[in-house]
Amino acid sequence: MASALFAFIQQLQDDRPWGAALDAGAGVASTIWLASLDTARWTAITAASEHAAQIRSAVAGQMRPQDRLLVGNWMDDALLSGETFDTVLADYLLGAVEAFGPYFQRRLFARLRRHVAGRLYVVGLDPYIVGPATTAAEKMVRAVGRLRDSCLLLADETPYREFPAEWAVNALTASRYRVVSARRFPNRYRPGWVNSQLDMGLRRLGALDDPRLATALRAKAEDLRTEALALCAEEGGLRCGHDYVIACEPG
Repeated sequence: MASALFAFIQQLQDDRPWGAALDAGAGVASTIWLASLDTARWTAITAASEHAAQIRSAVAGQMRPQDRLLVGNWMDDALLSGETFDTVLADYLLGAVEAFGPYFQRRLFARLRRHVAGRLYVVGLDPYIVGPATTAAEKMVRAVGRLRDSCLLLADETPYREFPAEWAVNALTASRYRVVSARRFPNRYRPGWVNSQLDMGLRRLGALDDPRLATALRAKAEDLRTEALALCAEEGGLRCGHDYVIACEPG
């Protein structure tokens, strides 16, 4: 799905120069994509030093002297003080904020605005644990997400908190952006997603102080993995929810 979302952003960008670019919530995929563009320079920000090491390894051959990968938190008012960028990408940053700056979501777009000289692209995920599930795939995606988040919470970590596209549009408008495009993309979760999400939870079980609970959760995760992978094979992936891309400019 990431390649389709990035391709749509490139379509929206058309012949506008990328100029100086900022990946405000750097991930491996987004930074690799940003490094492939014809930018004057790029800066990528992540709040996790361990994640920064992964990103740096992934783009080591693509970084130029003018490119930067920084560890920072948007709650820090001094981060990138005085700097502006022609293109800013917030790739799943809205959901990730919960783990590094709880309750900061309402201020995020206003915080980024001082750095947006041209266009901001927001990539997000509609929450999939909202409202009734009507299909087996939707029920399975929710079950995987709930187990993953339960493991994170029991390990004293904060899961991501996603916001729907409508919330993001309203927040951008309130932060004095002009929305020029907003589009949803239907999701189909593959076996790689099932394995990565369950493995994310399983890696946290060592932090639990109750071995019996950890053992029970591990068994539940493996049972769920078997069921989810079988349903993926049967239905060609788990169709559930949407990603979205919003393009906006300072109003």
